[in-house]
Amino acid sequence: MIRIKNLWKRYSNVDVLRGLNLEVHQGEILVILGRSGVGKSVLLRHIIGIEKPDQGSIEIDGVNITHLKKNQIYHAVRNMGMLFQGSALFDSMNIEENTAFYLKQHRDIVTKKRLEPEVIQVRVQEALKMVGLEGAGHKMPSDLSGGMRKRAGLARLIVYRPSILLYDEPTTGLDPITAQQINELIVTTQNELKGTSIVVTHDLHSALFMADRLALHQEGQIIHVSEPETFMNIDHPTINFLRENQQLKRKQPS
Repeated sequence: MIRIKNLWKRYSNVDVLRGLNLEVHQGEILVILGRSGVGKSVLLRHIIGIEKPDQGSIEIDGVNITHLKKNQIYHAVRNMGMLFQGSALFDSMNIEENTAFYLKQHRDIVTKKRLEPEVIQVRVQEALKMVGLEGAGHKMPSDLSGGMRKRAGLARLIVYRPSILLYDEPTTGLDPITAQQINELIVTTQNELKGTSIVVTHDLHSALFMADRLALHQEGQIIHVSEPETFMNIDHPTINFLRENQQLKRKQPS
């Protein structure tokens, strides 16, 4: 369970988060919809502890991480992982090395022990196979397409089996076919790890495919949260626009 209360964050003279409240249920995929630049990515960075709010609280499984020190935050969010919008791969490492990086640097989040090299190798190959990159471990990030980089970033995320997964615009910049493949991988990952996922996006098709619940982020707040069928029937200008745009896409000839 993730519980966010009255979260505020200001950059310069702009309030990006303005008293935001949200609860994320264990085991669900919650998709946060909103226009670009409204603070969705900022919210994810606060949840994982990269940034601290000016006001408010974030509870992860009952632990308020807001005022923890850096080493305490690490222990509080060690079961959490994030797929960044640009995948954030290390340019100097090949895909296999990128995928293995966390396991080599940290103890296993379940056993709290260092993993043997052969165990790490098995885990890495399993993760690469799961995202369709078996046999590509020797390639460098610069050799990959945008979709393959997303897959590699996802492999690096799932290899250490976090229980909370955060996705920052996972399909941005991808063609529709590749985007749908990423959507399916996110759902598969959710089912495999039996975790809790938060996905931020402005892609309604992806949102409807993945979500157990949808949330609308607008003007620094979450103003609507509900299951997809209920959400899409809410009378709100942004939701009306999303619904009408989705209907137009369905009518367009292939």
